[in-house]
Amino acid sequence: MHDDYDLIFLGGGLNYAGAVVASKAGLKVALVEKRMEHLGGTCLHNGCIPSKMYLAAAETLLRSRKPFIEGDILLNMKVLDREKETLLSKATAAITRQCAKVDLIASEGRLIAPHTVETSRGKLTGRQIVIGTGSRPFIPQGIDYDGKSVITSDEVLNMQELPEKIAVYGDGAIGLEMASFFAAAGVETELIWRHDTLLRRAHPTISANAPEQMKALGVTLTPNHSIASAKATKERGVHIRYEGGGEHYVPVLLVATGRHPVTDAVATPEIAIERGAIVTDEHFETTLPEHYAIGDCNGKLQLAHAARAQVLYVVDRILGRRPEPLDLSRVVKFIHTLPCSYATVGRSGAELEKAGVEYHESVVPLRGLPFPHTHEGDGGVMVLYADREGFVFGGEIFAPNAEELVGIVAMALAGEMDAATARRTILAHPTFSESLERAFRRLG
Repeated sequence: MHDDYDLIFLGGGLNYAGAVVASKAGLKVALVEKRMEHLGGTCLHNGCIPSKMYLAAAETLLRSRKPFIEGDILLNMKVLDREKETLLSKATAAITRQCAKVDLIASEGRLIAPHTVETSRGKLTGRQIVIGTGSRPFIPQGIDYDGKSVITSDEVLNMQELPEKIAVYGDGAIGLEMASFFAAAGVETELIWRHDTLLRRAHPTISANAPEQMKALGVTLTPNHSIASAKATKERGVHIRYEGGGEHYVPVLLVATGRHPVTDAVATPEIAIERGAIVTDEHFETTLPEHYAIGDCNGKLQLAHAARAQVLYVVDRILGRRPEPLDLSRVVKFIHTLPCSYATVGRSGAELEKAGVEYHESVVPLRGLPFPHTHEGDGGVMVLYADREGFVFGGEIFAPNAEELVGIVAMALAGEMDAATARRTILAHPTFSESLERAFRRLG
């Protein structure tokens, strides 16, 4: 008996990139997605694309606060939302066109047995299966999410008007980015989180500068607070009770406490799930041979570009192309805060210390430099790490557009450069990148 397909992709997020490559290579391919209008996944529709669009708008407002700019600038959320929907519609249409040779099946899909996916169209069989079902917002126990006063980033990215005041619970990427957005947009913003500092795994200079940046934006910081319960009331807004005592009322509470892998589609015991994520090996193959899990659902790294890299790697292996194994430590990670973003790649000082690895460190603060001063970078810092021979371990950047600047470090890692080789590149002046050149020089 022949399989219906060579390859079935379960979930229409970054899985689509693998489906396109496989279908163009001549494989018979199906992609099962319950919301075909959501093709492209969370990043495109509810995550990084709209959030970065909103942050770009907020950055314009932030720059308008300069004393030499007169007049008030207001953010029209209805127009911004309309622009966002137009962008997402065009992007979804473009992805759909790329999938011309893929059977797009609009249905919820469940892997009910090896090589067998149950859909509304009936059972489909595939020689190989790639699961890419993503993640969903995590709502801690005790918080009564209603999508109106107690919200997640999904509701933020569909707002038609800004609230007068908002509290953000959580100090991860979503929490810090959304607190930056609201504060820069002129909303009275409070950031509540469970620890004593922000970006606590970053270089100490960066973790010290991050709270100062938030305060400069106008964010009220409430560290060392865990929410025991939160529930909307008719009269006073959201009633928050803290663990250990204390209570608080806010009009709107944004819950940004992370995302959990979606594994509901796995309905066969041959595929192991541990700690809420699908177990895979270094090739992203599950405990069931010829069945793979990529992206957020495998719990390795919740980043769209990581998911894309994983699915393309899996498809290349299926096609017999023998790709180089992926080193996930070399995947760029970043948080788009304002005005300085945080980006890192490779191994950080904290990770190297924990592993007991000897390293050299180069730190270049940006305060006092003319170009960073005129481009909102006074709180910035460049940090690089190298081994005893000067080969680059990794880097951390806190600066405007850090996610772009860190690409220089990522290329140095990919090219296995030492600092002497990296600093042969003469970078432009005046720029932020020249401070990174200086950091390479200080590595010795």
